[in-house]
Amino acid sequence: MSSSSALGIQPLSPLDGRYRAAVADLGDYLSEAGLNRARVEVEVEWLLALTDRSLFGTSPLDESERDRLRVLYLDFGPDEIRWLAEREAITRHDVKAVEYLVRDRLSQLGLDGIAELTHFACTSEDINSTAYALTVKRAVEGVWLPKLRAVIAALRALAVRHRDAAMLSRTHGQPATPTTMGKELAVFAWRLERVAAQVEASDFLAKFSGATGTWSAHLAAEPDVAWPIVAQEFIESLGLGFNPLTTQIESHDWQVELYDRIRHAGGILHNLATDVWTYISIGYFTQIPVPGATGSSTMPHKINPIRFENAEANLEIAGGLLSTLAQTLVTSRLQRDLTDSTTQRNIGVALGHSLLALDNLQRGLGEISLAEDVLLADLDGNWEVLGEAIQTVVRAEVVRGRSHVTDPYALLKDLTRGRRVGAPELAEFVRGLDIGAEAKERLLALTPATYTGIASELVDVLEEDGDGAGDPGGS
Repeated sequence: MSSSSALGIQPLSPLDGRYRAAVADLGDYLSEAGLNRARVEVEVEWLLALTDRSLFGTSPLDESERDRLRVLYLDFGPDEIRWLAEREAITRHDVKAVEYLVRDRLSQLGLDGIAELTHFACTSEDINSTAYALTVKRAVEGVWLPKLRAVIAALRALAVRHRDAAMLSRTHGQPATPTTMGKELAVFAWRLERVAAQVEASDFLAKFSGATGTWSAHLAAEPDVAWPIVAQEFIESLGLGFNPLTTQIESHDWQVELYDRIRHAGGILHNLATDVWTYISIGYFTQIPVPGATGSSTMPHKINPIRFENAEANLEIAGGLLSTLAQTLVTSRLQRDLTDSTTQRNIGVALGHSLLALDNLQRGLGEISLAEDVLLADLDGNWEVLGEAIQTVVRAEVVRGRSHVTDPYALLKDLTRGRRVGAPELAEFVRGLDIGAEAKERLLALTPATYTGIASELVDVLEEDGDGAGDPGGS
């Protein structure tokens, strides 16, 4: 039916259609072609590892031969993609098709004498676990993490810029002790830094131990070789970690850990998106108009916070997929089942939705402007938030022996709870308090806009080394 459709063959996923430009870099690694290129790389490098050790009477290839063989994956492109598709249609086995491709190119290079070392003693999962570790590592480190870092950098810049911008907190959605916009954005940056460091420290593991992880075929062919050491050195030469104890498959626990960390980052980013959306809705941030853009099809005045809404939705999709990946990949029946095969083909989809969200957040954070007049007006309309400061000072005065108030909290609750109290009423109340003169003057000088503690200094925590546990207020 699709061949006769007037639409032709269309992408089913918006990642491959509408949003392709934002996620295209992931396709270089996490597409079927990217996976096959990595498989070819593993097959070629394993063959070179065997000949480098002169196993089975072979000799190391000369530099020219090595370079020409490596071109097979370094210049992997449309011809190889087409070749593999045609061969897999016959073999009905993707990794076997890769093996045949390498053998074919060996013949073209006049290296038929070592053709039987292609895929030597390997099970498909030896190639796949290594190829997936390579592609996921490269995609995360080369594409996803830099975009997360860009979002963190945007948050850092906004935090520093607005470190002194006092604003009303809204705990439980209600007016609460003031803070600064910079400090609140710094909270998100600090949270994301922690998770980014955890992702950067992730393991990317592979196995290379044969059909059931016992090196049985290897030892049958050559019992005097320390095959586990050969395998470990080979995997580590590719920049990966080695898993020595497996079934037919590498157990995927490193993937579970990684996807849980990325999902965790997504949860923090989702929290950021909804908070910024809320700040926009109450007027704390205004959105910078984009020339030619339409906010609403019927209301000309509107600029919809689409960047943050897009991010929110895509983070939810990514989180669901990442959760499914982690839940499915942690289990394999007995020594092997194939539930992981189709599951892992969705790694790019999960990271794609996450990357799309990051792209929208980065753009969105660059398209907002702080309305400081709105923040100040909101503060000036909520003097009752100083009730916390007043009752705390009264408590301290009682302890110092300068006050005989019996229940400072109840006193302030009666004055402020459920009521709007302006500056004059609060000043009159403070003047009548049974406290010392110095404490009274300190309270009279306080305003909602100055009752922000060390919020501004806390932004400096972002610049500190280690875990950020510093002394931003001095001592």
